Amino acid sequence: MGTALVYHEDMTATRLLWDDPECEIECPERLTAALDGLRQRGLEERCLCLSACEASEEELGLVHSPEYIALVQKTQTLDKEELHALSKQYNAVYFHPDTFHCARLAAGAALQLVDAVLTGAVHNGLALVRPPGHHSQRAAANGFCVFNNVALAAKHAKQKYGLQRILIVDWDVHHGQGIQYIFNDDPSVLYFSWHRYEHGSFWPFLPESDADAVGQGQGQGFTVNLPWNQVGMGNADYLAAFLHVLLPLAFEFDPELVLVSAGFDSAIGDPELLQVLAGGRICAVLEGGYHLESLAQSVCMMVQTLLGDPTPPLLGLMVPCQSALESIQSVQTAQTPYWTSLQQNVAPVLSSSTHSPEERSLRLLGESPTCAVAEDSLSPLLDQLCLRPAPPICTAVASTVPGAALCLPPGVLHQEGSVLREETEAWARLHKSRFQDEDLATLGKILCLLDGIMDGQIRNAIATTTALATAATLDVLIQRCLARRAQRVLCVALGQLDRPLDLADDGRILWLNIRGKDAAIQSMFHFSTPLPQTTGGFLSLILGLVLPLAYGFQPDMVLMALGPAHGLQNAQAALLAAMLRSPVGGRILAVVEEESIRLLARSLAQALHGETPPSLGPFSKATPEEIQALMFLKARLEARWKLLQVAAPPP
Repeated sequence: MGTALVYHEDMTATRLLWDDPECEIECPERLTAALDGLRQRGLEERCLCLSACEASEEELGLVHSPEYIALVQKTQTLDKEELHALSKQYNAVYFHPDTFHCARLAAGAALQLVDAVLTGAVHNGLALVRPPGHHSQRAAANGFCVFNNVALAAKHAKQKYGLQRILIVDWDVHHGQGIQYIFNDDPSVLYFSWHRYEHGSFWPFLPESDADAVGQGQGQGFTVNLPWNQVGMGNADYLAAFLHVLLPLAFEFDPELVLVSAGFDSAIGDPELLQVLAGGRICAVLEGGYHLESLAQSVCMMVQTLLGDPTPPLLGLMVPCQSALESIQSVQTAQTPYWTSLQQNVAPVLSSSTHSPEERSLRLLGESPTCAVAEDSLSPLLDQLCLRPAPPICTAVASTVPGAALCLPPGVLHQEGSVLREETEAWARLHKSRFQDEDLATLGKILCLLDGIMDGQIRNAIATTTALATAATLDVLIQRCLARRAQRVLCVALGQLDRPLDLADDGRILWLNIRGKDAAIQSMFHFSTPLPQTTGGFLSLILGLVLPLAYGFQPDMVLMALGPAHGLQNAQAALLAAMLRSPVGGRILAVVEEESIRLLARSLAQALHGETPPSLGPFSKATPEEIQALMFLKARLEARWKLLQVAAPPP
């Protein structure tokens, strides 16, 4: 199981043969720049490389009309003047004598990638293709697109493999109206697109790109458009869209496959938050992206994430702008009649953002497709991801239970023996009244794991404690992090683990206790909430509270403690660990009381190792009590934590 890269050098053959400033940006160098970037950073050699094959005319017919396929085939014999005349019949399109061959390769690459993923040959992958496809329609080329590669991939997955639920995520800066038209009345395909819209004044200038276009007939609610109505959307805006719209719908839809229309004319594409869906089966297909350096860097970042490497923590102020909140609210209003997860995700907003996109550190949408992202904004992120040496150990486990009994996945190290050192003994002596003698050796192992993570020798780790020692161990770990000069530590404590009495309220420690008691707030950095018993309530807790807090806090270390009576099921613990990887670059130490470790160890280790967590099971609606508890916390915390906002305040 790994990541596939599907490509063929023949797809660089087509090039504009006449002067057209609008079309000249779709050039062969887009592919060569992306491929060169992958090779220079050693990413291509980590992938299973597949040579693309042409899609057959029968396969193209899954989406396109015979007449249109014949028309494109005819371009092989046309001269320059005839090609120019035909191109002018379409919007932002050019034809070349090699267009039919290249477009068939692009479509075939998408189909091959689906085959590789659904047969289990690989876990996920990227089809590096041109021409792009998401604007192409049944009988018309449009916006550089000839055949609709992603739509063909979805039809292929349905026909050949019998899939009944496919999620398409389109993060290209332009609306993929071609995909929308093809699946407008199809409830088996959930199409989500965020795109620059500017109240209809940005290409393709369509009213059906707005939030109120939700699909037709049986497909109502299965088209989701999130229109950005101003430029300069930042990390917080995209995160808010992920957490408050896309992921709630995706979890409720429960896709069997995720297809990504991966356009990079808006920003870096990060599929990490999607990898918890569909058993990790993600097929990304290149769409737009016309600034060559930005495109190459973005492709590299996405491939690294597909390979399982943690993403670098996001930068910038985590405050969604007013326009983004208004767009999110418009989508929620349009989609709430069709989705239970949105019906339970309602909370008042007390204050608006005081930051405009221009004030934030990273501009994700440019004024034109040729300069969508500034290179100096992308390069530090990519260098942080690619140039930092990989830890010798990805995931380590220290447990009193033998490693064989825990059924740990390959690549996870089970730490044996005592590794107490003088500095860790000092910590143990300070808290000895709270530990039994037999707990001290275990504490030493755990402190060494923490040091290993903070020193970059271990990416993340799992450790066990006795039930009585869990709270004291967490207290020591917090103090150890601060002694090691950690700037911000996120503590997610589950079960009967009281907040340390001497826990400082200076912004360095964010303490969230998830347990059976009522929601309570000690300060803007210390609070507790009940553990929901429904899948809908649990997902609302993770997506609507835990992750917005984690991304807003921007920790450099996460401590996750599962104490006595924590109440987490196997799949819930794994999902929580998997979702916390992204905000912290994978640096997590999970402490589990030993009575639970046999049940949880394998799933937790897999999630921390980058594998997909198991499904939570059928979606069940949150109870009124669960919704009330979350609304109570959100209403009181969002003045400080702006990513908790789910709608724009009234004008």
